[in-house]
Amino acid sequence: AVGIERINVCTYQAVSGTGKKAIDELATQQTVKRPPMPWQIAEADLENIRSQTDLAALVRSRGVELAQVGAGNFIGRCPFHDDRNHNNFSVTPATGRWHCKDCGRTGDVIQFVQHHDGISFRHAFELLQQGNHAVFVAQPRLKQSTVPKLPCPLDLEADDATLFSQVVSYYHQRLKQNPGARTYLASQGWDNEELINHFQIGFADRSLGLRLPEKNRLEGKRIRSRLTQLGLWRESGHEHFNGCIVVPLQNATACSVNLHGRRVQKVDAQHLYCPGLPRGLFNRECFKQPEIILCETVFDALTFWVNGFKNVTCQLGTESITDELWEALRHLQRVRIAYAANDAGERAAQRDTERFQKHGIEVFRIKFPHGMGANEYAQRTKPADKSLTMLVNSAAWLGQGKTPVDDQAPTPVPACLEQRGEAWFLDIESREYRVTNLEKAGSTDALKITLRLRYVEYLHLDQVDLSRDMERRRFVERAAEETGLAPDLLKRDLGKLLLAVEQAQITMVKTKESAMPLVALSSEEREAALQWLREPNLIDRLRQAFHQAGIIGEENNVLVAYLAGVSRKLERPLAILIQSASAAGKTTLMDAVLSFFPEEDRVKYSAMTGQSLYYLGEKNLKNKILAVVEEAGAEKASYALKLLQSEGELTIASTGKDPQTGKMVTQEYHIEGPVMLFLTTTAINLDEELQNRCLTLAVDESAEQTGRIHQLQRERRTLAGLRARAERQDVLKKLRNAQRLLQTVNVLNPYAPSLTFATARTRNRRDHEKYLTLIDAIALLHQHQREIKTQPAGPLGAGSACRYIEVTLDDIALANKLAPEILDRSLDELPPQTRRLLNYIRDLVKQKKKERNAKSAAHFTRKELRDLCGWSLTQVRVHLERLVESEYLAIRHGRFGSPFVYDLLMVTDTTETVASIGLIDTAKLRHDYKLAGGAATLTGFIPGVAGRNGHLTGGGKKSPPPTTQLAIKVLARTWRGGGNAHLEGSQKIVS
Repeated sequence: AVGIERINVCTYQAVSGTGKKAIDELATQQTVKRPPMPWQIAEADLENIRSQTDLAALVRSRGVELAQVGAGNFIGRCPFHDDRNHNNFSVTPATGRWHCKDCGRTGDVIQFVQHHDGISFRHAFELLQQGNHAVFVAQPRLKQSTVPKLPCPLDLEADDATLFSQVVSYYHQRLKQNPGARTYLASQGWDNEELINHFQIGFADRSLGLRLPEKNRLEGKRIRSRLTQLGLWRESGHEHFNGCIVVPLQNATACSVNLHGRRVQKVDAQHLYCPGLPRGLFNRECFKQPEIILCETVFDALTFWVNGFKNVTCQLGTESITDELWEALRHLQRVRIAYAANDAGERAAQRDTERFQKHGIEVFRIKFPHGMGANEYAQRTKPADKSLTMLVNSAAWLGQGKTPVDDQAPTPVPACLEQRGEAWFLDIESREYRVTNLEKAGSTDALKITLRLRYVEYLHLDQVDLSRDMERRRFVERAAEETGLAPDLLKRDLGKLLLAVEQAQITMVKTKESAMPLVALSSEEREAALQWLREPNLIDRLRQAFHQAGIIGEENNVLVAYLAGVSRKLERPLAILIQSASAAGKTTLMDAVLSFFPEEDRVKYSAMTGQSLYYLGEKNLKNKILAVVEEAGAEKASYALKLLQSEGELTIASTGKDPQTGKMVTQEYHIEGPVMLFLTTTAINLDEELQNRCLTLAVDESAEQTGRIHQLQRERRTLAGLRARAERQDVLKKLRNAQRLLQTVNVLNPYAPSLTFATARTRNRRDHEKYLTLIDAIALLHQHQREIKTQPAGPLGAGSACRYIEVTLDDIALANKLAPEILDRSLDELPPQTRRLLNYIRDLVKQKKKERNAKSAAHFTRKELRDLCGWSLTQVRVHLERLVESEYLAIRHGRFGSPFVYDLLMVTDTTETVASIGLIDTAKLRHDYKLAGGAATLTGFIPGVAGRNGHLTGGGKKSPPPTTQLAIKVLARTWRGGGNAHLEGSQKIVS
């Protein structure tokens, strides 16, 4: 009824036997025997899938229980409807068919996957062709809950240039696997392996979408959005080049930035490019020659190239030569124009000839028969190489102009906005345009500004969105009424203003982006920084550098904060919270530590609003230090800060107005981590959720530390202090350059299974992670002293290569030295300052008991305590209230104007100790591994990846110690689920 031309392969496979017979008869009557179109699946490939797939095993893999009846036939319950009779669904592997007597459904292996998984015919074919059905056969009787996904050929985390290149490579591979596409290329004379590989010609066969994550998932939505921005995807959810043979166009760095597509099916839009301004050139190599052949389209140029003319390029259509192409052409000696012999080709040839001659370029015109272009001519005249050679050699000479003295005629200077105060101005003859609110317009996709036109004594002021045609027209009409100027004149002015505003907007964005440029180190600076990082006593040198930088005391605090800054390059960095009284020097300590890191790696704020983090830019915080001077100033952003620290990223859905339609739309903002948080606070009662994510540092508030600070302050006023100031800048520069040379690399801890940590409190779960991260940060700092090892990809290319360095026992020893002072506080219910005041109270009570020679409780007042510790009344009162709440003290009396008197509710003669975090003795750990023949090494193992084959190698032929056996058992549990673990270099094997 519809004719054989309307029937494709998928339709043919879907009909019953009677329908197939009718189609065959119709084809015979009309004598139409066409090969399948490139986007269709060849019948040979379909038959190959049907013959190689075990239908019964495939049906069982979907949870359908089959019982054998007769010789090789099976029956079961139909999965496509509520089948209560077990005999309705029959499977016949010999014919590769299945059928349900009840619901009437029938088909082959491809249609079974199509109907069961609810996917398209092509998706089902691709799954079976990839061999994904074998996964289901490996686990029979288990119903698959989700549709199996084809492997994605794109790296979702790659940058735009890499992502575009990966799409080009995927299309290139699909072309090689598609006989129909190769047949089409052969019909046009382009089926040449050298041509296809040299230009990476590809075919968009509508299968890329099947391999992307689902669009209702975050990663699927994100990758489609990025492909849309690159011009490879459409808002409708389809590939932009569906059904096209595609040829990449490259920029000056040989990166693919555009595609030229030609549809193999004749439709209105025969040629396609990526949306937006034309970019990229075809065959950039040819511009090294003094003479080229210039065609209209890419496929005409391909025709010349495949027939031996390598010095060929093309413009993107006959409308005009792009600026990028003109810059490449203007230095040539000769150009042979090979445009089609039609009206458009003639106009373009005349236009471009004049332009070439103005610049002294010799021009020839290759003449085709009327109505023909290069490709059509090559197809009609065989052999094509000889016929094209004849036309090229007989090209008509159109002349050669004189080279202008200035190389090119002067071009009019575009109008530019001039900033005067807070406004921007554009003067055109006697008309003055003033623009305000340009900064706000620069932060959105719209160009909504406040525009004032002044002409003599006439004024017109209005708000206008220059990106909307309706508002531009309204401004022109109203301004013409107010000023009496001609609408056409104002329309031209507004065009110049639009270009000037866009240019100013681009300049503002570039200025903002270049505010923190990347620092390029000289060879001398790089060598000095590397020498610093390779010093064997690096930690001791760091402590000395801290002193040279002007930090007195606080050695452990500074070192821990510095290592936390180094951890910004780890997957889960540490966070620092400096807690002290006002004027104790916490901000000074923060600024000193921040000065050790490059300016481009740190971001510092005095305060943050609740939503500010979400709009900082997707990658503006990645692997950086985010410092907030006072935790109270970030109180509204505390939720976002906590989430950023624990999750490593932030995502918010926000509503806004679409500048084109005016409707409210939902926009997604994403902040990518990881980020190292650095906070200070004077508060005693902190947000517990924020505190247990941070390492809390307490500033030394003792009188001795105050004396040392006073001495340093006095020394800065001396001649030695002036010299130290200059040395300080050199030290800071070297430290910053050293940080610039640190790379993001994985850290592997072979001793991790043997480490210990306290388990008494739930908070210890996070504290234990901080302890391990502290070890990783120490190892990362020493990366230039360690061998960077590479974990190769798994068997058959599974996974990807992984670069890593290993933790040493010295790293663990340093962490064990630093961690107790920092992490023991997590087991203390009192803040450091409150604990310090309690110690003052104990000393005061002991002194008073000694003076009275009594064993009874001694009372004390606030004034007595202030006289002893030297704290302010506010400090003493706040901490006393905390001690009373914690039942360390009791208020004896203190009302109606009488002084407050307190009783100490604890014994002063015994020493109160805070529970230890229970770290393993490093000497014992070193001894155990020494018995095993040396330090343990783990190879072939990527943490967190299960089901992968690997090897664990011990030292020598000795029996592994208990700690190593524990590590083996942990790894064995990790690998459980499909992989095999092998233990080598040891006589005893622990399974």
